[in-house]
Amino acid sequence: MIHTALQEEMGRILPSEQIRYNEPMDRHCSFRTGGPADALVLVRTEEEMASILKLLRDSGEPYFLLGRGTNLLIGDGGYRGVIVTAATAPSAEKVQTAAVCGEDLSGAFPLDGICVDGNRITAGAGATLKAAAMAAMEHGLTGLEFAAGIPGTVGGGLVMNAGAYGGEMRLTVRTVRLLMPDGSVQEYAADQMEFGYRTSLLRRIEAAALRAQFELTPGDPDRIRARVLELAEQRRSKQPLEFPSAGSTFKRPEGYFAGKLIMDAGLAGYSVGGAQVSEKHCGFVINRGGATSAQIRTLISDVQKKVFEDSGVRLEREVIFLGDF
Repeated sequence: MIHTALQEEMGRILPSEQIRYNEPMDRHCSFRTGGPADALVLVRTEEEMASILKLLRDSGEPYFLLGRGTNLLIGDGGYRGVIVTAATAPSAEKVQTAAVCGEDLSGAFPLDGICVDGNRITAGAGATLKAAAMAAMEHGLTGLEFAAGIPGTVGGGLVMNAGAYGGEMRLTVRTVRLLMPDGSVQEYAADQMEFGYRTSLLRRIEAAALRAQFELTPGDPDRIRARVLELAEQRRSKQPLEFPSAGSTFKRPEGYFAGKLIMDAGLAGYSVGGAQVSEKHCGFVINRGGATSAQIRTLISDVQKKVFEDSGVRLEREVIFLGDF
């Protein structure tokens, strides 16, 4: 539970409608599982983010920065601490006019905002990757087509160097604006972000992403749209999008494909309660209905053990475990 003094301090920083206590986290996790967090706070501006994180650090209260929860498994016992998020409903996202964009964007730029200036797109950490990709498509810019089907946020994509179908964040990001642990705001160039396979500088330090600027290339609008639609169809045909999941559950082992290793180990359709290895794509663990986080975690562990026994390959999770299991 959040003690009264901390509740009062958070209430001085944020409007009451941006603070939820005992918030069910199955509403904020793509597995649709997980118990309640002591508190969830929605931050809309850099100032709110900086003030809340300083308060939580100074008080010693545990916290976690949440995007869309698309790469996350939250324990059935929930999370003892504060979940901080800048992600809002997709319908609330903003594509702003080019007039407000440029090198001198102020800290007032909304954390879920998106704007276009020439061949550059600036997107707040709370904006979805899909919204950024759609803005690029609408302005005839190529380079973000791969992101149109990734359900996470820009901030989450920066943490994980999100990628698909030959594209990834490191290939398009120009600069990243970070809120550092000491409260300062710093601009990092892409080559300072330590982007690697499903990792970045943000996996190593406690900084919070505020926004990113993408540098794209002008292209034929019809070809860009066709590519977005082509990738969407590939996802629909090959991935179990009809079930809650966290996308690819495991990282790709060097020289192998996780899904094939799992299939070869005879685990297609393997289930623990409502959790199952997808028969459509064995690299996905899905919630077929009524799964608990504990069942999903057990299934993931079982898959890792059986694949190692079958092939000698150790599968590493992409999915982050958080909270009390």
